[in-house]
Amino acid sequence: MTPTKQARAVDRIAWASGSPRRRRPGHTPRPWVADLLLVLAGLGLGITLALVATAESRGSLAAPGGLLLVGGRLAGFVGTYLILVMVVLIARLPWLERAVGQDRLVAWHRRLGPWALWLITAHVVLITLGYARMSHTGFLRQLWVFLSSYPDLLAAMVGFGLLVMAGITSIRIARRRMHYETWWVVHLYFYLALALAFAHQVVTGVAFIGHPLARAFWIVVWAATAGMVLVFRVLLPVVRNVRHQLKVVAVSEEAPGVYSLTCTGRNLSDLAVSGGQFFQWRFLATGLWWHAHPYSLSALPQAPYLRVTVKGLGDQSRAVAHLRPGTRVFVEGPYGAFTHHVRATNRVVLIGAGVGITPLRALLEDLPRGVEATVIIRASSAEEIVHRHEVVELVAARGGRLFEVLGPRHAAQLDVRTLRDMVPDLDVSDVYVCGPEGFNETVIASCVHAGVPGDRIHVEVFSF
Repeated sequence: MTPTKQARAVDRIAWASGSPRRRRPGHTPRPWVADLLLVLAGLGLGITLALVATAESRGSLAAPGGLLLVGGRLAGFVGTYLILVMVVLIARLPWLERAVGQDRLVAWHRRLGPWALWLITAHVVLITLGYARMSHTGFLRQLWVFLSSYPDLLAAMVGFGLLVMAGITSIRIARRRMHYETWWVVHLYFYLALALAFAHQVVTGVAFIGHPLARAFWIVVWAATAGMVLVFRVLLPVVRNVRHQLKVVAVSEEAPGVYSLTCTGRNLSDLAVSGGQFFQWRFLATGLWWHAHPYSLSALPQAPYLRVTVKGLGDQSRAVAHLRPGTRVFVEGPYGAFTHHVRATNRVVLIGAGVGITPLRALLEDLPRGVEATVIIRASSAEEIVHRHEVVELVAARGGRLFEVLGPRHAAQLDVRTLRDMVPDLDVSDVYVCGPEGFNETVIASCVHAGVPGDRIHVEVFSF
């Protein structure tokens, strides 16, 4: 089928028809997976501390600079272990992603970051001070000896500099001033830093001399972490994309600055995805192929088509409007816990604004029969509501309620009183919120004040 004929076929798709489709449902999350990995992480930390403690002797502690060296090794091992845990958190493990959600995993990753960086910094300072004390020289002189006489330590210092660079660019103020593409490239060097740290730690680490058990433990930990990254961030996406072979078939404007991108592919009925989930999208076009962005599906797959709706906020999202039919697409996923699986009740309230309506629209389509749905949309005007006619049809098909809150932001607010007037049983419902950051914060605060338990408020934020 030629691109023109495919585009015409896309125009005839009734995305909101509600007709049954043969497709593979999304996987059910398994919360115990997160608990198991937490136990394993704690066990690994305990083994790390034990190996450091048993590798020292009274003589090493009593020697000049001994306490500094032991403290430095302890800080280095624990800091390195925390960095490996950080890598696992963002390794795209499918079971962990579905159980926890990427936004929480990224939050945990960020929370561990400062601790890991400070511990590695303490390692550098304490080890240098310890050797300086042992050699009866100054800190800077000893540091120069390390850099000029020990090639492995020079490489380790380069890795340390890369870690510091990644840490600085992760600070909230710095992230807000950076393009996503710049931040992404900087964080690629994080993996180079880990490779340099591995060579320094396992190959030349003093704590491993005469301690084959410690060396074996760390080699296994490093290899397992690298294996997870290679399998779930490289090999699995490659296999899936070879199987589905996605390419752009049509681009259409849904609202001012908002575009739907429809792709065609093979075996899409076998793609296990839930409404509300997202993919990392990489468009194989000039200037776009080398970085990926997270976009939620705006409809469940309707073989052989897959649709995503994007608002032109960044360089890539604005370029989507100019993609040509036939452009190849590489995706990673699906990811996210923003699905009907996390609900605890049969009453669901979907609250969205802007392009945040798109995952809610897919989630609405995927809700099981018997679930009462109320949809609340905030927009400046009806023309700015993305996929408005589809949402209307889906709500009507399941006998739900739809409220459109239109007008300027200062006038059309979703405060506690407004929400309670629209949804009297709000406090006994599951609430899904998706929109700009300020909108999410306001709605979540209103829901909390209205008595909605925190574990029934579901939100997933795509941020770097």
